[in-house]
Amino acid sequence: MTVLALGPSWLDPDYLIQTFGLIGILVIVFAESGLLIGFFLPGDSLLFTAGLLVATDQYLHYPLWLVCTLIVIAAVLGDQAGYLFGRKVGPSLFRRPDSRLFKQENVEKGHEFFEKYGPKSLVLARFVPIVRTFTPIIAGVSRMRYRSFLIFNVVGGVLWGAGVTLLGALLGQIAAVREHIELILIAIVVLSVMPIVIEYLRARKKNKKAQPEAARSAGADETSGGADGPGAAPPAGTSPESGGGRRRHARR
Repeated sequence: MTVLALGPSWLDPDYLIQTFGLIGILVIVFAESGLLIGFFLPGDSLLFTAGLLVATDQYLHYPLWLVCTLIVIAAVLGDQAGYLFGRKVGPSLFRRPDSRLFKQENVEKGHEFFEKYGPKSLVLARFVPIVRTFTPIIAGVSRMRYRSFLIFNVVGGVLWGAGVTLLGALLGQIAAVREHIELILIAIVVLSVMPIVIEYLRARKKNKKAQPEAARSAGADETSGGADGPGAAPPAGTSPESGGGRRRHARR
């Protein structure tokens, strides 16, 4: 099977599988699931291609159930490594300077995703590139309860690891898919980054909407602050008793 390389050859799923086989797939899945240096690896397209190759008996001559099982184990162990790393490093991760392979922006994305979705982010993040690498690390930094982490980690690993691989195996039996596999891989990449794009646009729209409301609220506060309401303080030099005193003098 010949596909269009999505970037450098060492990021092309077909090239990686031909060169490193099943062991290479497992190492990449492990690294992308929880190691800081794994965020750029082709997780979704790699799993889809692996399933397709197993279904067509090319390069990967293993039973589909075995490939899915090993991929799930690698994904779960990868998140486990990320969680333990986060617990060990702690908040210092947010103070780590940028480097060629580490960007503070990626940590912030993972943190925002985790804060928004809570424990279920460990499942949802599996399907979002970059975020899936940093979310288990952020869970460790946040000292998430280990039992909860383990449950969501396993669920996410099964849905993503086995799910995407089975999808590739299922669609790989369709001749039209095999003939246009490069378009399928591009579509997978696009669909993978769509949640990030949608979330960015929603946050931008929310910020634009919040600015006028904040301005109106500030203006209302300034107006109410200068008005004399029922609860306004009495003028200087007077007291609550002064009115009653004048009435008593008038009766005399």
